Parts: sequence; structure tokens; C-alpha cells
Amino acid sequence: MHTASFAGVKDAARQLSGYAVRTPLIESPALNERLGGRVLLKAENLQRAGAFKFRGAYNRISRLTDDELKRGVVAYSSGNHAQAVACAAKMMGTSAIIVMPADSPKVKVEGVIGFGGEVRLYDRYTESREDIGEEIASTRGSVLVRPFDDPFVIEGQGTVGLEIVEQVEDRGGRIDQLLCGASGGGLIAGINLSMDALSPDTPVIGIEPADYNDTQISLAAGERRTHPAAHGTICDALMTDRPGELTFPINRRLAGVETVTDEEVAEAVRFAFRHLKLVVEPGGAVSLAALLSGAVESKDMTSVVVLSGGNVDPVLFASIIEDRFTPQSREDV
Repeated sequence: MHTASFAGVKDAARQLSGYAVRTPLIESPALNERLGGRVLLKAENLQRAGAFKFRGAYNRISRLTDDELKRGVVAYSSGNHAQAVACAAKMMGTSAIIVMPADSPKVKVEGVIGFGGEVRLYDRYTESREDIGEEIASTRGSVLVRPFDDPFVIEGQGTVGLEIVEQVEDRGGRIDQLLCGASGGGLIAGINLSMDALSPDTPVIGIEPADYNDTQISLAAGERRTHPAAHGTICDALMTDRPGELTFPINRRLAGVETVTDEEVAEAVRFAFRHLKLVVEPGGAVSLAALLSGAVESKDMTSVVVLSGGNVDPVLFASIIEDRFTPQSREDV
């Protein structure tokens, strides 16, 4: 059985060469001045399909046999993995069925359809996306492409960390800390594989929405746990209820996990648009929010922040950048 490893990350980098975007590492004098340190932003919002998820999806789907490609793929996701799978499937000439929550941002549903994917909506509070995905895969003989609990997906996401280290080294710098959002844990697990091999002394810090801190709770307990029932968050990409079975053991090497509120995330989205000229979705902005809010100290340090995606609902985005966002307005999107 294939196990996620740094060797696999390097192989994924070869597999993705010429297909995934080598996203830039951006530095902003205004941000450095505000925080009193150096901040380098890995802009995965500029990746194919608008998020880091393309790396893992393509690394997995591009390895399917001809027979598997004929049978198509199925995936479940709140949006970014959904679009990534649909995009990668189209590139590989196969079909994709995506199981998505009925409350997914419209822009993400439209993104899947735009790539030629078929959408199957479900109620995230009363139905199991895993069960639905397994049933479709079993009935149609499709290959299930999991959002994080797949070694090839983890290794594909790990190329983000590989690129970060190479880009920082090209500038003759060092990384004092790296911040990345944590949900199911695929991205941060892949990054941990790369950092453990290439920069083992660099602390990797996970960031989660305040009410969806299952990674933080699980690390404290020493085992996978769910978070208490929560009322929702603008960070729709980070709403998993527990860390992944494959990702959690890797992520036990995290230096820590901090949380941010929706209001702090909204401020980060606003800052990215106004000062960095970047469109970043709330779930993709949690690491920046942790620095701007002071949840993670960054003074006199070089901090790398992963901006993991840019697929934001236009109505929500407008309310944020126009300073109209409130916790109550979240329910209207």
C-alpha cells in the first residue's frame, strides 16, 4: 500500500510539472511595516481552479489506468476540491461526479459545472457526503478521489511546501515560521512532509476557524476528535468535523494550532484586496488573519503564510470589502 512520503512529494512535483502553476511567493512592504517583520505570501489563490487543491487532484487522477479513466471519478467537497477534481478530470479526458453541500457558494458550484463536472447536492447537516460518494463509486464503478485522506493527494499538496522552501532559498532567506490553514489536513500534512525533510527546525503552525478547531482539539487529546456543534462560518472550505485518518499522524508534528474569528478573517480578506490586490476566499485567508489579529506573533521574524484559495462568493466578498460584513450577514449568503 502506498504511503505518503517526501519522496512521493518530489515525485508529485515531477508529475505536476507543466500542469500546476508554480505560484509566486509575494512580499508586501505595507504588510511588513504593519507587522514589524517579513511576511512571504504563497499565493495558491492563483493556482489552477483557484486553489491548492488542483495539485492533489491532478496528482491522483493523472495516475489512473486507462480502464479507471473510462469509468470516471467521483469526489465530495464543499467547493475547492470539487473544482480541482472536475478540472483535472477534464484534462485527463474522464468524467467527474461531485457531491457538494447544498449551501456551497454558488461560484464553486458553477466552477464545477464550468469544468464539465456533474454536481450532486446534499444536506451537510443530515446526510453523509462520504456515504453518498461511496455509493456512487460502487454503483457506477467510478474511482473515489478523496479530498485529503489519499496519499497521492497529500503528496500533491506537499509540493506547496517544496516550492516555498526553494523560493525562499532562491532569495537567500530563511523561514522562522510557516502558517497554513488546517481542515481535513491534506495541505498542511503535505507541507509537513516537505518541511520535515527540508527545513525541520521551522515551526509549522495550523490555523482554524474558532468554532471548527477539530485539529486543535485532536492534538490536545492525542487522538482524532470532532469539534462541538457549530453554527457556521464564512470559512466554508474549513468546515470538516475531524482531521483525516491519514493526515492526523503526519500533523502531530505541528508546533501548534491557533484559531481566528470570522471577523478577523473578514479583515484579512479585506486587507488582501485593498493592499495586496489579491482576491482570497475566507478559508484561504485564515493564516493571514492569524498574523493581522496577533493570534500568532510575527515581529522581527520571517513568516510564510499560505493563501490557499480564492474562490469566494461574490456577494459575501462585496459585503466584506465594503465593510458591510457582520456575523448575521453570513447567514444571508
